[in-house]
Amino acid sequence: MRYLLIMLALAGFIRLNAQDARLAQQYFQNGEYEKAASLYEKLFAMNESVEYYFDRYVDCLLAIQAYDECEKLIKRQLKKDPKNVNMYVSYGKLLERQYREEEAQQQYRTAISNMPKEPFVITKLANAFVMLTRYDLAVETYEKGATLLKDPFVFAYNLGELYRRKGDTAKMIDSYLNALSGNADRLGTIQTVFQRHFLNDDFDELQKQLYARLQQNENATYYVELLAWVFIQRKDYKNALRQVRALDRRLRENGGRVYQLAEVAASDKDYDAAIDGYEYVAQKGIESPYYMDARREALRCKRSRIVEGYDYTREQLLQVEKEYEQLLKEFGRSAYTASIILELAELQAIYINNIDKAIALLTEMIEYPNVDRNVQAMAKLNLGDYYLIIGEVWDATLLYSQVDKAFKEDVLGHDARFRNARLSYFSGDFQWAQAQFDILKSATSRLIANDAIDMSVFIMDNMGLDTTTVALKMYAEAELLVFQNRFEEAFAKLETLLKRFPKHFLEDDVFYLKANIYIKQRAYDRAAVLLEKIIADYNDSIRADNALFQLAQLYEIHFNDIEKAKELYETLFIDYSGSTFAVEARKRFRILRGDNIQ
Repeated sequence: MRYLLIMLALAGFIRLNAQDARLAQQYFQNGEYEKAASLYEKLFAMNESVEYYFDRYVDCLLAIQAYDECEKLIKRQLKKDPKNVNMYVSYGKLLERQYREEEAQQQYRTAISNMPKEPFVITKLANAFVMLTRYDLAVETYEKGATLLKDPFVFAYNLGELYRRKGDTAKMIDSYLNALSGNADRLGTIQTVFQRHFLNDDFDELQKQLYARLQQNENATYYVELLAWVFIQRKDYKNALRQVRALDRRLRENGGRVYQLAEVAASDKDYDAAIDGYEYVAQKGIESPYYMDARREALRCKRSRIVEGYDYTREQLLQVEKEYEQLLKEFGRSAYTASIILELAELQAIYINNIDKAIALLTEMIEYPNVDRNVQAMAKLNLGDYYLIIGEVWDATLLYSQVDKAFKEDVLGHDARFRNARLSYFSGDFQWAQAQFDILKSATSRLIANDAIDMSVFIMDNMGLDTTTVALKMYAEAELLVFQNRFEEAFAKLETLLKRFPKHFLEDDVFYLKANIYIKQRAYDRAAVLLEKIIADYNDSIRADNALFQLAQLYEIHFNDIEKAKELYETLFIDYSGSTFAVEARKRFRILRGDNIQ
């Protein structure tokens, strides 16, 4: 019974303490420091081991400028516990409030001088100085603590954070690298810190320090990894690849690290570095689990390097085709290599203009047993396009419809529906085509949705402004001719349209289509003249934002005039903020400006 009474009394005491603590905290947060001081005095008197109550009591006394009372309190506690170095910091803080700076410094020095060889106490003291924004004293605390503990790395990470706050980049980097030397598992954490806080010039300092450390310890693989990471942040994939290959050899890896870097380089369109990476992995031979993927991705990059710049020769295309065929000869033509066959057929149809060969390849591939249904569907869509190029409209729509039926609510199904709607547009069935485009405005693929919006608006504008669709039909026929790579016939059709319908509201569309033909023919100067005409003379038309984006791309990629490209991108996302190109234009502008886009 007596034990039960004691437990009940203790529980009541604890509950009362908790209530007082919450009330004191509320008073403190509300700035009612006198009321808070009274409660914290009581709480500390009953719980002298809880330093939080003491610290809050001191803060309250300082807030109400009860300096004499505060000094008596601190001195009393120092007499009771002279080894508690944080008391000297509290005393120094009190003296600073009274503008007794020299005496305050003496207390701070006493705290550091009396610091014991205990990591927890050292960290606690340094944090006390941090709370006072006395970063120099916090640094001194950690440095002396490392000496006391005879461990140069024990507080290196903490020092890195302090130097970051002080804005001393060189010492910050040095400290974080010391922390990495003490614990290589911190690499990811340190990379996150650098990525979050670094400016571009800070990477120069990091790179310099890493080179210096590698000269002293070339076997420190974590430094090599960090150096590779620096190059990746700067999009210098060539030098990053050099470091990663060195790691792969030193650690006798299977090429996985190099393969991953090649993927990053490829996604950033640094095809030369990506190809070097993939070919390095492929040279490891069939025993590497990345061998097949590396061979395929290297070919993809070679093809992209050629065709994306529109600056290639037929001989270059035929060389890539030859490498594709060699890969298929090595691995055979089957469901396993279906995606490679799909890429080869596209190369042959779109760039080498060997439609018959591409059609034969895909016709055979879609019949392979166990072929991936997504790859098969993509093959059918492309095969439909190739049939359309040679004028086999029925075969094209049949293939599109098969994919639409099999992938009703999938992106592939939406793509098939879009291609069927486009085919109806080419054929002059504008009302049905527009109805399909309107449905596709909500497609899950942003690219399909944007294209559907453009086509719907284009048809609606031109159907609503004209009592006859003769001009629109001629324009659609010209677009089909462009799709079929029959450029001279398309030019002739467009010229006929302009002569039969002078000053027609399709005039800007005619100029835009001509510009796109010139781009396909790599006549970039002629394309730019037409795009500039659209921007100047038809700035309120639906083609104006398209023309701005195309022209910006020409200046960025082909004319290498970055300033002009930035100007055009900026005009697009400011003056045409509702455009489907606005988001991409803003992104390209920021990249060209040098912003760090993640």
